[in-house]
Formats: sequence, structure tokens, C-alpha cells
Amino acid sequence: MYLCRRIYNDKETMKTNIIAFGMMMVAVLTAVNCRAQILYADFSDPDVCEGNDGDYWLTASSFQCTPGLPVLHSTDLDHWTVVNYALTRLMPYEHYDTLHHGCGVWAPSIRRHGKTYYIYYGDPDYGVFMLKTDDPAGRWEDPVLVLPGKGVIDTCPLWDDDGHVYLVNAWANSRCGFNSILTIRELSADGTHAIAEPVMVYDGQPEGNHTIEGPKLYKKDGYYYILAPAGGVANGWQVALRSSNIYGPYEAKTVYNQPGIHQGGWVNDAFICFQETGAYGRILHRLDVGWKDRWPVMSRRKTAEVQKLQCIDKSLLYQWHANYQDTFGFRTAGGMRVYGHRIDMTAGQETIWNVPNLYLRKFEGETFCDTLHTTITAKANGQQSGFVIMGRDYLRLAAELHDGAFVIKEIRNTDADKGGAETATTLQTIPARQYGAGANPNYECSVTFTIECQRGALCNIAYSTDGKTFTALPSPFKAREGVWIGAKYGVYSITPVAARGWIDLHL
Repeated sequence: MYLCRRIYNDKETMKTNIIAFGMMMVAVLTAVNCRAQILYADFSDPDVCEGNDGDYWLTASSFQCTPGLPVLHSTDLDHWTVVNYALTRLMPYEHYDTLHHGCGVWAPSIRRHGKTYYIYYGDPDYGVFMLKTDDPAGRWEDPVLVLPGKGVIDTCPLWDDDGHVYLVNAWANSRCGFNSILTIRELSADGTHAIAEPVMVYDGQPEGNHTIEGPKLYKKDGYYYILAPAGGVANGWQVALRSSNIYGPYEAKTVYNQPGIHQGGWVNDAFICFQETGAYGRILHRLDVGWKDRWPVMSRRKTAEVQKLQCIDKSLLYQWHANYQDTFGFRTAGGMRVYGHRIDMTAGQETIWNVPNLYLRKFEGETFCDTLHTTITAKANGQQSGFVIMGRDYLRLAAELHDGAFVIKEIRNTDADKGGAETATTLQTIPARQYGAGANPNYECSVTFTIECQRGALCNIAYSTDGKTFTALPSPFKAREGVWIGAKYGVYSITPVAARGWIDLHL
């Protein structure tokens, strides 16, 4: 049936699957040696810095999802572990308490100055924010609005030798009407606010470096360097800018030109960057960095190995789809409870595209399988909870209460981002466990969901109501990316009435 369950059935099956898995890994590693992939998971716009102890820290764009600004740790730049999130909730809170796809955290930078770590990020609608801490794996201070404004994105600071602090940034055409330029301005000594007007230090259009963005600012051997991709995400190239003066003029040189390798950060002899892969999101790559004639030279690694994403706590793999609010749900001793979000469930109106409390995790690997154990509880007819693969197209499996029993439905939506309508197929009706809960009883059932993802983001889904016998959906679902993020999967709960049902995800 499914590899994640079938592989344990007998020794011969296990042997067959191990051989098949080995052949698959040979093919994967062959591709990796050409592409230098190190982590096949969606960590868009990565940036890295060296830690106090010779280790490394990475953060990435999290857009509207919370907790935001994932913090990953490594000792070798190849193996990465999710240890924390720097951002609990997006500011301004009243705006991001509702779902705004693709907004929020764009292209952050992480830097260490002395023993303090800083993250700067641009919100294209509200300006530049900064967070800091002395322990990246611990608590980060609440965000400080460094620079209010619209269109300022892809920010990176530099603490200069003379004590001055500078910030470089790109510009979002969708918000301010122009792009393809980089500006630098001076910040206060503590990095909390701008103290000078921006200076345009590079216009990429005359030299053919249109759509230059994602700048990272460095200083080496008396030169200021800006590393930035140009040409767009799908077909761009890496540009290095160099000047002996922070405000230029800057010379430009293309230092890597393999389409699909986009922005990232440089540390020691490595450049950690991303590649856009559609439903899988923006996966991490590592390039080698050498120096010639005071220019960085980027090249593919001769050997590389795709690593499995690690985490110190399985709950760190999950995020809410918008700013977390207490009414979304709560951590429990065994996982997470997600309460029903009230939506209009009249005919033709039902969709979860704008439900903020989806509890989701990234796709990990070109092929993978996972099992989600849940307990679903409802109080009123029409309340439903279940499993979802979320993106511009989505699939969900719902257990909906109807007259004391649960109806299992398969629901699909194509072009949900454009107002697409759901289509539902009833699969079966299962009995509910009933127990007293005040004036009205609660109805409960246990459902186990499995997902097996094949190459091409083709997902086979199955469910079980007893944990033993599984029913597979008649046809696979081809996952699709969201807005600036890859497809994600997890659990949800919705309700047509004020009272809420819920789903318990057992981690």
C-alpha cells in the first residue's frame, strides 16, 4: 500500500524496498552533485552568519506564517537543525491577525555583532524590523520598527570598523512602482533607527542586471561587497558589487551564472542560497566560494549530499498560517489542539483559502511519507476537522458531524487563490463515540492520515478509522505551491456555528 506502512510488513518486502530506495538515492545524489543541494525543504531567501563558538546560524523568509523567522543551527554548513523561531507574531498585530498570503517577512538577514545576534527583515507593506538576542536558540526580543515605509525589502546591516552602521536594501515594484536598484542608508549606533536618507548605490538596468535584489553587505580587506542576484528567480545569476567607499561607485561582476540559483548568504568558503522548485518551495543549496583578484568566485561543489531536516522538537516543524491567537488552539502534552474556525459553509461559499489557523508543515524531500494521528471532536452538525494539503490548489479530507455520526469527505479546490470552488465526494459514514459534556454531548472519532509524496509532488493519501485498515483515495493529488511558499500539509478545523469543535494532532 504505502511505503511508510508497507516497509515493515515482512523481511522480503523490506529488502525490496531497501534496494529500491538505494537506487532512488543514487539518482538523487547524481543530481545533487550537479546542483549542490543540501536541504530539500522550503527555506526561502536564506542568510547565514558565524556564531560565537565557530558554529553557524541560518534564518529564512517565513512570509505570513507564525512562528516566523526559523532559526537553524549547524556546525558544518551542511547539516542543519531547526532549533527555534525568532518571531512569535508579526507586527502590526491587528493586520496580521487575519491571513494575508505572501506578505510579512521577506528576505531577512542574520548577523552577529560582538556577542549579540541581529535579524533584520523587510515587510513590503510596513517597513524594516529588527530583532536581537544573545542566544539564537533562546528568546529573541520583540521586533523594533527601524524604518517605516512601503516597498523596502531584502535588508542587510553592516557594522563598520569605525563604528558606523549601514543598511542596504532592495525595492519591491509591486509596492512602490520601481525595482532593480539598491540603496544604502546609515543607522543609529544601536541599529534601531535610520539617521540618514538612502543613497542609491547601484542601478542594475544599464548593465543588464535587471531585477537585482536580495543584497547582502560585507567588508573584506578594505573593500565593501554587495552580493545580490539579478535577472529574476527562475533564470537569474549572482552578481558581486565592489567599492572602496560604502556609497560607491560600485563595480559589478557576474560571479555565478547557473539559472535557478537565487539569493543567499556568504560565510567562510560557502554561499548558502536557494532554488525555486514549485510545490516543494525554495530548497537550500551550498556553493563553494574562493577569491581571485579580490573578487569572490562561486562554483559548484564536487561532492554534496542531501541532508534530512532535523529538529529538536517535532512541533518546530509546524507553523500557523497567520498570526497565532490564543483561540486558534493550544499545545498539549501530546501534541496540538486546533479549534474550529468559523466560516460560511453555505452551498458554494465553503473554502479554507483564508482560514488563518491551519496548522501545517513543509514538504521535506522530493519523496517522503508521513503519518498523522488525530482525534476529532464535534458538538454540532456541520462541524468538521481533518487533513489538508495546502497551496493554490488544495485537498482536504474531512470528518463532518451529521446526526450523531461522522461523514468522511474528500474535498478538492483548483485555483483557490483565484476564488476557485470546492468539489466534495462522500467516501463513507462512520459511527461516533458520544460522551456527556454539559448541556450537549460531544461526538468523537479517531482518524489516522497517511501521505506518500512521489516525484513531481504527486501525493497518495489514505485514512484509517481504526489505525489498522487504510482506505486510499481513488486518485493522487498533485500538490501546488502557495504564495511565495511551497505546498504544506497538516490539520484544520472549521465550524458553521459559534460553538467550536476541534482536532487533536498527536505528535
